[in-house]
Amino acid sequence: MNGLAFDIAFNPLIPWILIGIAGGLGLAILGWGSVSSARGSSLRLAALVALLLAISNPTLVEERRETKPDVAVIVVDRTPSQMIGDRPNTTESTLKYVTRALDRMPNMEVRLVRLRGGPLGTRLFKAVSRAVSDIPNRRLAGVIAITDGQVHDAGTARVRGDVPVPFHVILTGERDESDRLLKVVQSPSFGLVGRDAAVTIRVEDTTLKVGSRVPVTMRIDGGERIVVSLPANSSQQLKVPMKHAGETVVELLAEVREGELGDVNNRAVLAINGVRDRLRVLLVSGIPHAGERTWRNLLKADPSVDLVHFTILRPPQKQDGTPIRELSLIAFPVRELFEVKLDEFDLIVFDRYRRRGVLPRTYLSNIVDYVRKGGALLEASGPTFATRLSLSRSPLGEILPGRPTGNVIEKGYRPRITDLGFRHPVTSGLKGGGRLDAVGQRLEEANWGRWLRQVEADPIRGSVLIDGINKRPILLLDRVGKGRIAHLLSDHIWLWSRGFEGGGPQAEMLRRLAHWLMKEPDLEEKKLQAVVNGTTIELYRHSLETDEPEITMTRPDGTTETLNVSIERPGLSSARFQTDQVGLHQFTDGEMLKLVAVGAPNPAEFSDLRASERILGPLSEASGGGVHWAADGLPGIRRVGSDRTMAGRDWIGLKANEDYVVTGVETHPLMPGFLVLVMVIGLATAAWWREAG
Repeated sequence: MNGLAFDIAFNPLIPWILIGIAGGLGLAILGWGSVSSARGSSLRLAALVALLLAISNPTLVEERRETKPDVAVIVVDRTPSQMIGDRPNTTESTLKYVTRALDRMPNMEVRLVRLRGGPLGTRLFKAVSRAVSDIPNRRLAGVIAITDGQVHDAGTARVRGDVPVPFHVILTGERDESDRLLKVVQSPSFGLVGRDAAVTIRVEDTTLKVGSRVPVTMRIDGGERIVVSLPANSSQQLKVPMKHAGETVVELLAEVREGELGDVNNRAVLAINGVRDRLRVLLVSGIPHAGERTWRNLLKADPSVDLVHFTILRPPQKQDGTPIRELSLIAFPVRELFEVKLDEFDLIVFDRYRRRGVLPRTYLSNIVDYVRKGGALLEASGPTFATRLSLSRSPLGEILPGRPTGNVIEKGYRPRITDLGFRHPVTSGLKGGGRLDAVGQRLEEANWGRWLRQVEADPIRGSVLIDGINKRPILLLDRVGKGRIAHLLSDHIWLWSRGFEGGGPQAEMLRRLAHWLMKEPDLEEKKLQAVVNGTTIELYRHSLETDEPEITMTRPDGTTETLNVSIERPGLSSARFQTDQVGLHQFTDGEMLKLVAVGAPNPAEFSDLRASERILGPLSEASGGGVHWAADGLPGIRRVGSDRTMAGRDWIGLKANEDYVVTGVETHPLMPGFLVLVMVIGLATAAWWREAG
């Protein structure tokens, strides 16, 4: 819109101070003349004024102005909490009403901002700040926010002063809404394996009386549902058993009450990382040998391992009649280790141990029971495993996966990963171990250094991961009851640590072996793993089987989808996809189950579903704006002056700034020189004539 404006400007011919002095002297003279009753004083005054005005050089300034429209910002909250009940319809109808009202206003520009939710909740003021960043304050008419009032950056906006003036709010929910909320008050980030982690929760429901109880269902790692009854509106502590290392996912669900806004905030998901306090390992070496230090160095290198190591020094050929229990510097605490404190060990290692009467059969039977109840045993066999002193002839023979043939092969050979070993996480991907293609054909054999001894044995149970001469087993793994056992049928792994013929990955292989025995989740033969990066989920399935079953995904809203998986290498398949939902995703292949939280496990967006003016009310009032409930009727919208009240009981106001830019200027002198000369001469003549008369 264009228009004209006029103004008067002065461009004095001499400095203003000189004009002032001249005017003062002239007035003094005229004053003296007036006191002495001189005639023509008024005419002389008029001539002086005309002369001073001429020196001041008044000019009429004509401006051509282009009026700039005011800008009104409408922020529409489209976050997930706004999708509850009838709020979407209320939001849409309110937006149409406000848009029509602003379109009817002359000289008004409308800027619409649609706000989506994020992991940090509703960041309304961040969106407002971004929308008004390029709008000059002299053109901002105001902001109208259509929301449920649940905003999560209001505190930051208050501190930084990011609230525009005026800031109006139209709430889309109903007054006095009720909802049930399951809130996690305190949750540990980790817990010790074998102990309980304490989780504090609170079920808030203002409709329940004091003493009322609410059923809460707890589910750990997708397992059996456990129902507990908790008092409402009171913080209570739950015990979560940490049964394994790695992530333990806990689902909590408060019973859904009829009439509440939604059940999305009746549930919570926790991820507690299970860690072992100290790993206690018992290493019993049957004879001093070159490979003994390999085991000791491996176990001592880990600061979280408490190692108890005993070496039996008496050679078998020495016969001097001394009782075997009196040959050590300190008494071998057989009863304490293998009866009283046996269950305290996470792993027992027999390194070239032979039956010599040091450990009675009863204690070896205790070890069998220890493994079946969940313990771990590693038998590293030497040549005596093929003799009558072999542990296979003891109670341990019941659980050992290899049975000796009685033959020890003294010959150089290169250990070789079996087809099954390429699929098992203990040996898969070992450096220098060779490669298979996607269908299991060998592309490259292992290039490790040779070993020079192998105890020949028949595999009677378990899995053969590494073999040697004539494809006889070297490394066997097996599960016995709840426990695990590993059997290494050579005592020459120490050659790799010495770099013999290039060596091999002895440290990595033994580390993986020990961790598999102690049930580290990353080394499970069958497992589903998921990596979440934003809204992208990468799913990995590890398995020893060659078939690839379908994987089904269940989204947070309950819908399911069968995923297309691709084989990356034997034993490992993967799938990658995008998700458009925030919350807990469930994956299963019919046997294994994996739970993955996308976004925050307990989004701030759903922390409170009730519409409220509690958060935005003080900020709106401080800005001169108003808060109105759409359910009470939509407020009128009007333009008001910038110095006027911006809100009333049933109306909201937008500033009429009347900003403009000047597109052109013309000047016109008000006292041309000829006119001034005529006026001064005329007035002076009239004053002289009046005085003469």
